Amino acid sequence: QVQLVESGGGLVQAGGSLRLSCAASGTIISINAMGWYRQAPGKQRELVAIITSGGSTNYASSVRGRFTISRDNAKNTVYLQMNSLQPEDTAVYYCNADIYYRDRAKYYTNDYWGQGTQVTVSS
Repeated sequence: QVQLVESGGGLVQAGGSLRLSCAASGTIISINAMGWYRQAPGKQRELVAIITSGGSTNYASSVRGRFTISRDNAKNTVYLQMNSLQPEDTAVYYCNADIYYRDRAKYYTNDYWGQGTQVTVSS
């Protein structure tokens, strides 16, 4: 089966930086878009950034210029470099990937989520 494992969350002061990683594992054939979402307490989950298999990116307006999404296709890993963090960036961050994989003799495409990693920015 396929799974996504995130790492890199933590507590940081305002103005600081963190780098999140999310590695996909399993019988993966290819990965299409990969993205990062976040959910703050009492709020809906929102898109933070997304990157296509070709490297095109898109960002939420609230993070553009501060966050950078990248991916290493050889490692099936997506990263989120977060700079100039602010208290309003505090949330659980989830990675997401659209994955084409093999299960026994059949092939499937499915949307997978990581378990989430907490990012807390203190003022």
